[in-house]
Amino acid sequence: MASTNIITLTTDNFQQEVLKSPSPVLVDFWAEWCGPCKMIAPILDELADEYSGRARIGKVDIDQHQSLAAEYGVRAIPTLLLFQNGQVAEQIVGLRSKRESPGQLR
Repeated sequence: MASTNIITLTTDNFQQEVLKSPSPVLVDFWAEWCGPCKMIAPILDELADEYSGRARIGKVDIDQHQSLAAEYGVRAIPTLLLFQNGQVAEQIVGLRSKRESPGQLR
């Protein structure tokens, strides 16, 4: 079941929801046709629930928001970027286990 704590990010709300966020935001750049993206989704749902109130998780559909993917140099998906204070603090490319989530979230 998808978490209600995951934010759908767009070019319109990215600055407010991610860059101006007072808490860390883990952003998943994904696409509907990406198999590994679908495999990582349940892990992100769990993390969103576990870190509710301490960190936020958002998803950017790269097919709908190509400019955001280009701006952050996303060349492969899934790509996870951890933003802190409006800056990229950590990057993970490809499918990883929950144990391998970005260090600042643990």
